[in-house]
Amino acid sequence: MEFKNIQSIFSISNSDEFETQCLRIFDFQFSQNPVYKSYCELLGKNPKNISDSSEIPFLPIEFFKSKEIVSFTKPVEVIFESSGTTGSTTSKHFIPDLNIYRESFTKAFTLFLGAPEKYCILALLPSYLERKGSSLVFMVDDLIHQSQHPDSGFYLYDVQQLHQKLIELEEKATKTLLIGVSFALLDLAEQYPMNLKHTKIMETGGMKGRRKEMIREELHYHLKKAFGTDAVYSEYGMTELLSQAYSLGKGTFDCPPWMKVLTRDTEDPLSPQDYGKTGGINIIDLANVYSCSFIATQDLGKVYPDGSFEVLGRFDHSDVRGCNLMAL
Repeated sequence: MEFKNIQSIFSISNSDEFETQCLRIFDFQFSQNPVYKSYCELLGKNPKNISDSSEIPFLPIEFFKSKEIVSFTKPVEVIFESSGTTGSTTSKHFIPDLNIYRESFTKAFTLFLGAPEKYCILALLPSYLERKGSSLVFMVDDLIHQSQHPDSGFYLYDVQQLHQKLIELEEKATKTLLIGVSFALLDLAEQYPMNLKHTKIMETGGMKGRRKEMIREELHYHLKKAFGTDAVYSEYGMTELLSQAYSLGKGTFDCPPWMKVLTRDTEDPLSPQDYGKTGGINIIDLANVYSCSFIATQDLGKVYPDGSFEVLGRFDHSDVRGCNLMAL
């Protein structure tokens, strides 16, 4: 069964439209996703007794490791898979239509940073390029192609070559975006500090066991000092999502109109948490129409009345994995 008028998701312009789409997608996923339906029924929830998005259950993200979280019957186009330590169980996100993902990340990128073709995009994502099935690599590769700049591209471990390219682009005053995993950006910062006036730096989080974990403020302090920039941007995404939130250096993340972050009580996962208080992060990602749009993550954070949020760490005893989280 197809979800009718997917474009309506990406044309949301206000809270009423978001609410309407939430209820539409919940109804659709309850009927099409056996795992999510069973979970909702265990909680006594179904489309007949839910009239507000605040009542919709959030599926624990761990289910993506043990079950096929699908709301479709057509062929799978690609499977995105999370990173993990040797022998660990990884999350799998089954995607029947990559065009939905392309539309989601392109519209969000353009909303927060401008059109990809305005940039030369350089990617320093060694740990992700070493494995197949990374949703982050797919996104960045597509954005690189959209940029159409002859110097856009990936770098594995050759930070010297990247350093030379950055110097060339700076000399030409080329508007550049450097997207990197945290440990690799720190390697570049330590080996080749330089003054970047025309380059925006965006970290996607994650030390991947290569360095000691540090809080985001500490990471950004080192990067800003090494590269002479006033701000470091951040991207918040994960294998289980088809949308991303962005921080433009002010310490909090903002969502595109079809995505929303809430928090839950850390002691009672079915109870919402108040604004400004630390809680478990719940995410509504309406682009996840063919998997599950309502996900309870293992991340900790705070949400503010304007919808922006902070990421503060992870729940204890949960595995450190995936894009963009530095644990406290």
